[in-house]
Amino acid sequence: MPPRRGLYLGPLRITPAVVLVAIALLGSAGFILYVVFRIEDEQIPLLGAGFGVLGACFAVIAIGSLIEMWRAASRASAGRALGLAIIGGVAALVAIGCFTFTALATMVWNT
Repeated sequence: MPPRRGLYLGPLRITPAVVLVAIALLGSAGFILYVVFRIEDEQIPLLGAGFGVLGACFAVIAIGSLIEMWRAASRASAGRALGLAIIGGVAALVAIGCFTFTALATMVWNT
């Protein structure tokens, strides 16, 4: 097997997209925690914004898992494809939940 090029963290290749999603994921989770524990007024629209970004991060993770699952399946790596399918499915469900909270928070706040 030829040596891998670039930076890797275990099996995950470190790319600018991975770094951007990781920063957004940690930043939005930190923002949500900050709003919950420190902000007393107008929490709902701030939480909606935080969960919107968190949902976008998990949607990107789900799409990335789908692409890598397709590549693993084409290389006949069934175990990796199954693992990526599970990770991608869970990430998609979390993204749907975050987007649902964002939509509901927006509707509640605008009434």
